[in-house]
Amino acid sequence: MSPPFPSIAEVTAGLNRVNYLADEGLSTAVFLALTLERPLLLEGEPGVGKTAAAQAVASALSTPLIRLQCYEGLTVNEALYEWNYQRQLLAIRMAESGPGRIQEADLFSEAFLQERPILRAVRHSGPSAPVLLIDEIDRADDEFEAMLFEFLGEGSLTIPELGTFTAARRPLVFLTSNRSRELHDALRRRCLYHWIDFPAPERAAEILRRSVPSAGYPLIASTTRFVSRIRQFDLDKVPGMAETIDWVAALSVLGAGDLVRADVIRTLSTIAKTPDDRARVIEALDDLGYPESASV
Repeated sequence: MSPPFPSIAEVTAGLNRVNYLADEGLSTAVFLALTLERPLLLEGEPGVGKTAAAQAVASALSTPLIRLQCYEGLTVNEALYEWNYQRQLLAIRMAESGPGRIQEADLFSEAFLQERPILRAVRHSGPSAPVLLIDEIDRADDEFEAMLFEFLGEGSLTIPELGTFTAARRPLVFLTSNRSRELHDALRRRCLYHWIDFPAPERAAEILRRSVPSAGYPLIASTTRFVSRIRQFDLDKVPGMAETIDWVAALSVLGAGDLVRADVIRTLSTIAKTPDDRARVIEALDDLGYPESASV
């Protein structure tokens, strides 16, 4: 079977067509993951475009996106599969009131199986393989990681009562992590890996132009410089591209043509997400080139 993208350049072009600007490193990682049919683990600071990369691949390939949002306490019933206990109980009661008897094997059959995201990806029967996004895997527990090993390594899933299901077309699997905790080595071994850094100023400006077409060049250039500088501060929550896009959109809605101190302060909540971060940025405005006298 031919790879979804025939070359690294085609990955870049395909993602560009759906308004995702990928650098050569990310395009190479995506190309290898899809060609070798290996899961791809994307790590980076929040807001750098990890989730959007998987979404863009699905869009570029016109294939379904199946998303599993991870969180602490995520279980097999919510991620892999679950039995329909209500229907099982109803079947038992109906059997008790009738002449027949129901066997345990009858209760754990396809008729009572409920697909969750991973099983749905394995059993997908469409013309093309789906993209499975396992988002923020670092939020889940170690035990949940262990449940993924069979699927990530072999593209299959074993249900004790029914046997092993193997994907006819191996899903295109993306895992994302913000590194809120260290992932298990066994999970990393089963995946290709790529770190997504904050984009260079030129690429950040192009992302902003596409995301907020109403914003002019002076506003985009000044906000790009501003965010790049405050990322060097010791902030609780460093603003990513998602926050920067929100900021430029807010400034544009307010009619800002360029960045001035008054507009920075009244829209600061879009990029400074804690009281300490807000205070730190305001305190540094003079040094950043936005003195108080320039706000009028």
